[in-house]
Amino acid sequence: MENSNPIDEYIAKQTTLSNILICLRNILETTPLQGTIKWGVLTYAFQNKNLIGIGAFKNHVSLWFFQGALLKDSFQLLTNAQEDKTKAMRQIHYKHIDEIDTNILSEYILETIDNLKNGLVIKPQKNTKELVIPIELSNAFKKDTKLEKCFFDLTLGKQREYAEFVNSAKKNTAKLNRTEKITPLILEKKGLYDKYKNC
Repeated sequence: MENSNPIDEYIAKQTTLSNILICLRNILETTPLQGTIKWGVLTYAFQNKNLIGIGAFKNHVSLWFFQGALLKDSFQLLTNAQEDKTKAMRQIHYKHIDEIDTNILSEYILETIDNLKNGLVIKPQKNTKELVIPIELSNAFKKDTKLEKCFFDLTLGKQREYAEFVNSAKKNTAKLNRTEKITPLILEKKGLYDKYKNC
């Protein structure tokens, strides 16, 4: 029995967007990048450094460059999904296969490889903000001491991510909903953005 290819399996699970994924995969396979599945998405690395990720969503495919802020972006294709939060990562959204220009995308890919070869990298900045635990999360701790322990077992950075995620909601109901959403992740001692982070 032949060994299954995890990338082929990922693409096969998609229905409406598989043609975009196949096109992007074919372009990436012409480069020195090595593809695999990490955090539930297609991930392409060079010299053991993750450079590009591809994820299929309901109505589009996102291709993101982990060090995209270093790219020249001559064709103005790159966007920042989280302004003031994401320093290095940039992404391109594709809704239709005819939006993909092989030559342009190859130029972006080769540039990100060259940047790595030349030692260009944006390193995460140390967060010195004070940890402000939202009242909704504090109340949840009072009801569940295990949740509180798991939260404070996390690194300070991950604690801040959770606190800021809840605090950034404008309405109290939204803050409560976000607290409920993150509870199982905290109990598993996972960070809010663990599955997206380059490691």
